[in-house]
Amino acid sequence: MFTGIISSVAKIEKSEHKNGSLFFTIEKPKNWQIKIGDSIATNGICLTVIKVNQKNYVVELMPETLSKTSFSKIIPSKVNLERPLKLNDKVDGHFVLGHIDAVGKIVKITKQGKSNLYQISFPKIFAKLVVTKGSITVDGISLTIVKVFKNDFTVALMDYTLKHTTLGQKKNNDYVNLEFDILAKYFVK
Repeated sequence: MFTGIISSVAKIEKSEHKNGSLFFTIEKPKNWQIKIGDSIATNGICLTVIKVNQKNYVVELMPETLSKTSFSKIIPSKVNLERPLKLNDKVDGHFVLGHIDAVGKIVKITKQGKSNLYQISFPKIFAKLVVTKGSITVDGISLTIVKVFKNDFTVALMDYTLKHTTLGQKKNNDYVNLEFDILAKYFVK
């Protein structure tokens, strides 16, 4: 389980398709102790570390993971990283599972002072899970929904978030991973 508060941004040093899976070699953030079997949220996707080297580590994205995430469309140069929540940690953000529900697309970015308003489209079947002032995870980042439209929503990103995550480099028509709020899922169910 995660919170959607990004700990680091790291470079994907290598990507390789093999036997239907995609393998990423990701640079290891400074001062991170990583071991085989660790879970690390990577652009919101809970991935398991399968190999650790001195300066990087390797994760595998299975076909099921690829089919549900933006990595099936494009492999970015950098990714947002978050380590799992520990039971004694302070909870910022919201509860995030690292299970991507859908791929969204940035429709429009509007500058508002030092912040930006992102309008993001999503598949209609998730409309009941998207509410104004509700939580959503976009590429692993816990955000609050500003406004909901028929097939898209807006989120406001402050200057700090733009500088310390990969969303600051995104442009119109870029794809993002979406995880809808777990509480909304149980409520609708």
